[in-house]
Amino acid sequence: MAVCNILRYNLKQKVQKVMKNNLENKIKSPHQNENESKSNELSFAQQFTSVFLPTMIYETGIGAITPVIPLMALQLHANAGIAAFIVALLGIGQVVGDIPAGILATRLGDRKAMLYGAVATLSLLILCTFSPNWWVFALATFLLGMINSLFVLARQAYLTEVTPVYKRSLSLSMLGGMQRIGSLIGPFIGGFVMSLFVIHSLHGSKDWLAGAYWVAAVLSAITLVVVYLIPEIKENTDKVKFEKHEVKPSFILKKHKKMFASLGIAIILVGAVRQTSNTAIPLWSAHIGLNASTISYVYGLANLLDAMLFYPAGKIMDRYGRLWVAVPSMLILGASILFLPFTHSVWSIALVSLVMGLGNSIGAGMIMTISADMAPHEYRAQFLATTRLFGDLGAAAGPLIVAIGAALSWLAGGIWALGVAGIAAAGIMGATLEKFTPHANQRTRLKHGFSKDGRKI
Repeated sequence: MAVCNILRYNLKQKVQKVMKNNLENKIKSPHQNENESKSNELSFAQQFTSVFLPTMIYETGIGAITPVIPLMALQLHANAGIAAFIVALLGIGQVVGDIPAGILATRLGDRKAMLYGAVATLSLLILCTFSPNWWVFALATFLLGMINSLFVLARQAYLTEVTPVYKRSLSLSMLGGMQRIGSLIGPFIGGFVMSLFVIHSLHGSKDWLAGAYWVAAVLSAITLVVVYLIPEIKENTDKVKFEKHEVKPSFILKKHKKMFASLGIAIILVGAVRQTSNTAIPLWSAHIGLNASTISYVYGLANLLDAMLFYPAGKIMDRYGRLWVAVPSMLILGASILFLPFTHSVWSIALVSLVMGLGNSIGAGMIMTISADMAPHEYRAQFLATTRLFGDLGAAAGPLIVAIGAALSWLAGGIWALGVAGIAAAGIMGATLEKFTPHANQRTRLKHGFSKDGRKI
């Protein structure tokens, strides 16, 4: 009996202690609770299933068709200049779709927007496969670019909202890394399928270009299933209301005119330079006589290092600041592009492609991170959409520059112009980044009341 009383007393003491701790937790300051919830809102497993996995699958499909777009256009009797222009339509579609995609994702919800986007992508890929001429193919490519905006913008805005600032670079670099992994795997899968089902004719043998589009169609269907099966992670109610505060795009441009007039130019240049591998590598490879499957493999090499270094790139930006990645990335990428027209064999172009991948990889997520640093809380999603618009303008302009060079029978000139643009982007970011983000480097963090690793003091 005495033993039972002792056990009952101990249990009572433990219950009272737990209740006391719970009461103390409830009366903590709201700022303390908010900080704790922010750091625990999204685990890596949640990030992977709801953000990274569907992005990687979807982008693998896009990666499979990207190096084949100009080749498919040539097969549909377009000339080299028109083929490069059709590649540019993918970026132009993203430009046109950026602002509507932000609005659509906000109104429908991220999950529904991705579901509808996957269905639309699947339909457009099938249309590309059965295109009777390059006009229809061009229209389908343009619409694919618009749909792609839904996936990228919605995921970026969501991660920006739920990730603490001192972990922001890593999460956004991981998002960029998933896109890069897709761009790496996609061309190899597409190249394998194209070379596996070779078409034999009286004029010889050629790769089955439509095979890359069927690979992308299957992966889009898988994306649809994955997004459907994984429930959307609900955000804090106050944050959702805060996020949906709407302003006009003209207000954003006027409010931040100094930034868009300086650093915004660098964002455009970065977008243009990063599209070099999509257009210049396939066209230059065809120019020196490589076949379609080999071109896909070379293009895949351009994304090899690109898909391997996004994690350390994010860690460096989180620890030392954005400048430590932004400037070296553009210098390496711009310089390597300048060497591309000097390649005349599969081995030389493969080597240059690897260096281009290195430059692009260490800058994974840098524009998304810089944009998130500058985004005001009151209209964060719309600000991110506007900065994406600048980047996508560059992404659309990059292939156009190559197209102009090809149309003038000077493909090398268009490629060299993009190399110079990369070096110019490094210079502009080096000169202006400290003015617009407190996370440019450790010195600016200390100046704005942060610790060296980006935590608020």
